[in-house]
Amino acid sequence: MEVPLWLALLVVGYRGVKLIRPPAWLIAVLLLGGFLLADSVLAPAIDTFVK
Repeated sequence: MEVPLWLALLVVGYRGVKLIRPPAWLIAVLLLGGFLLADSVLAPAIDTFVK
């Protein structure tokens, strides 16, 4: 059974929010920060660190 990555991330994220119940501002900061870092000059450095 193959599950698309976006669907798996959506399910894991939904379950994590339901179980841990982080504040909404923390979720927004993490999503916005990740989006901004992915398009910044730091992206190549983060990419090599993650790999």
